[in-house]
Amino acid sequence: MTVASPVEQARILSEALPHMQRYDEQIVVVKYGGNAMGGESAARDFARDIVLLEQTAINPVVVHGGGPQIADMLKRLNIKSEFQAGLRVTDKAAMEVVEMVLAGSVNKQLVAEINAVGGKAVGLCGKDGSMVHARKVTRMVVDFDTKQEREVDLGFVGEPESVDTKVLDELIGKELIPVLAPIATSKSGETYNVNADTFAGAIAGALKAKRFLLLTDVPGVLDKNKQLIPELSVDEARRLIADGTISGGMIPKVETCMYALDQGVEGVVILDGKVPHAVLLELFTDHGAGTLIHK
Repeated sequence: MTVASPVEQARILSEALPHMQRYDEQIVVVKYGGNAMGGESAARDFARDIVLLEQTAINPVVVHGGGPQIADMLKRLNIKSEFQAGLRVTDKAAMEVVEMVLAGSVNKQLVAEINAVGGKAVGLCGKDGSMVHARKVTRMVVDFDTKQEREVDLGFVGEPESVDTKVLDELIGKELIPVLAPIATSKSGETYNVNADTFAGAIAGALKAKRFLLLTDVPGVLDKNKQLIPELSVDEARRLIADGTISGGMIPKVETCMYALDQGVEGVVILDGKVPHAVLLELFTDHGAGTLIHK
């Protein structure tokens, strides 16, 4: 690994100053998880980057996923993970595992990583302080045989209905870094598994974050020639969805971004979480590191 000279390090820090001033005392919500999670080294680098944000007077809030870890634990416990029309069904037994993995092992491991490099992370989920209330999700799918639409019951899968930021308000700006698992309850007390992207978008919107960074496993939104689109307006994003440029799994991610913008987030960035120091590249350099979506 090439080490920058002291002069080069000083130049880099100096050039980062305007970006640090832009985000001074601002909230940045970072969604981290799934395929963006690497090995121990990548997790440590991510933790260091998050602590650096807090040390430079930025207020980071981390929302994590953990799909691969959930799948591994379900397999180890011999709990079948049923799919209907390509969608995972979360029954009661699976929901217990999801909560154990997300709000337990994954959450506390990430908290420990951040604390180990000098931060003060606090692990929570949407159930804490009634932070996030969720409603049950159902999906309409087209039956392969009959070509007719039918409703699929996904079990204990929910989507955010309301967000109460009171607990987060008590932590933000006090040298504490909230680390949130996407588990929520309904208003009647049922526990739901919430898609981490959707959960993070709801949190970012409720906090009116300066930036919402959605770390994924692709460079960002790509055009039809598979080249990165550095910047998009909401109207442009809608046109790209309509003409098929934005397709597949990128559609719900972009829709989450547009929802967050509609709720008051200033800018949303979809970027490759596997790129070393992607968060710092996006926030502290002129170049950026993904696709910025704005109003």
